[in-house]
Amino acid sequence: MTSRFHGLICGLLLGFLCLAPTLETHAAGQDSKSPNVILIYTDDQGSIDVGCYGARDLITPHMDALAARGTRWTQFYSAAPVCSPSRAAVLTGRYPQRAGLAGNAGSQPGSHGMPPEQVTMAEMFKAAGYATGHIGKWHLGYRTETMPNAQGFDDSFGHMGGCIDNYSHFFYWNGPNRHDLWRNGKEIWEDGKFFPELMVREARRFVDAHQKDPFFLYWAINVPHYPLQGTDAWRQRYRNLAPPRRMYAAFVSTMDEMIGQLLGHLEKRGLTENTIIVFQSDHGHSTEERTFGGGGSAGKYRGAKFSLFEGGIRVPAMISWTGQLPVNQVRHQMAVSVDWLPTLSELTRVPLPKHRIDGKSLVPVIRSAKATSPHKDFHWQSGRGLGGKPQWAVRSGSWKLIGNPKDTSSKLPVTKADQLFLVNLEEDPGETKNVAAREPETTKRLRQLHETWIQNVKEQ
Repeated sequence: MTSRFHGLICGLLLGFLCLAPTLETHAAGQDSKSPNVILIYTDDQGSIDVGCYGARDLITPHMDALAARGTRWTQFYSAAPVCSPSRAAVLTGRYPQRAGLAGNAGSQPGSHGMPPEQVTMAEMFKAAGYATGHIGKWHLGYRTETMPNAQGFDDSFGHMGGCIDNYSHFFYWNGPNRHDLWRNGKEIWEDGKFFPELMVREARRFVDAHQKDPFFLYWAINVPHYPLQGTDAWRQRYRNLAPPRRMYAAFVSTMDEMIGQLLGHLEKRGLTENTIIVFQSDHGHSTEERTFGGGGSAGKYRGAKFSLFEGGIRVPAMISWTGQLPVNQVRHQMAVSVDWLPTLSELTRVPLPKHRIDGKSLVPVIRSAKATSPHKDFHWQSGRGLGGKPQWAVRSGSWKLIGNPKDTSSKLPVTKADQLFLVNLEEDPGETKNVAAREPETTKRLRQLHETWIQNVKEQ
């Protein structure tokens, strides 16, 4: 009896000891907080317009620090050379055409936008229990069903159109002038208050409200998009720089200062180590009259905003997660904005949307410089081009073919012979010479590749 009782006790103890690690692991998993995510999406920032990307005349310590404590890319692309389709792509992980917004959304109330049935990054995180916030520029629709709160964001503060004056918050692009500042679908007024500072205020408020819960914050900074309204301190700092670089530089450094304020707030709240931060410009710099004809820089790259030459779509991009991802790393593999959604899904273990996405996880590339790019090829198509024809491009390996190219940087003339412009980016990253005539087979292969892609997108 005693022997049988002793054996029973030993068996129960052994069973408990075997089960204990499982129980302990489960409890730890329940107690640990999922990482926060902040996506910082800047507006019209040039390909090299960060100190760590080679801009020696710009003061950008906070963006540089973000790169130093994470990974940055040298061949990172926006999925479009203009605002709205770029934003649709990053939020859905899909080509703009598949996301239903291949061109700019309107900037008037009631304007069209991204179809409401599209599943955004906010909806992905919200379904996993995250608090979701949008701050800054939207430009993805100006109807109730296409505004942020209908696209997965619990909390929204910012402007719905393409740009605003940063003090009056009026849209001044063309008449009639319209006030454009909203909180959760309701128009609000903050007369005379500097919009970049308001964004920081709102970002701090959002972080404080959700610091005990996982949160996703999409900070769509409307800088350095025109109007170029840097603070007086930065205007004085750059007073000896020639225009229009002087005006642009003051606004970039103003933006950097605002980014630093939010990063400092995360540190103060003890959230740095549990927050993934992604940074990217939406596309290349503007050369429009509204931005004094330029100011931004693509460095050696040809093109700017609206162009499918490299300067229109190759952008600064980086990711950091203190203690979890490699630090002070540079990656040269091709990557695209649509890749952030699956990358963040993998890092946070939040399930992907069930429909097709075009992005690929960058986690293998982030963790190893030897990993290959997840893309064999990638496609672009824009409504702006020569003679009203769509401008399009396909990159396959180091080859890139542009149809109906437009050079908004005016670095070199685009001739009739350049209707199909082929370049090997390893040999000619500045896209100075069209080799389509010299490489007819490559030109034919890439053109067919793009035509097949167009058909595939239309069918879906």
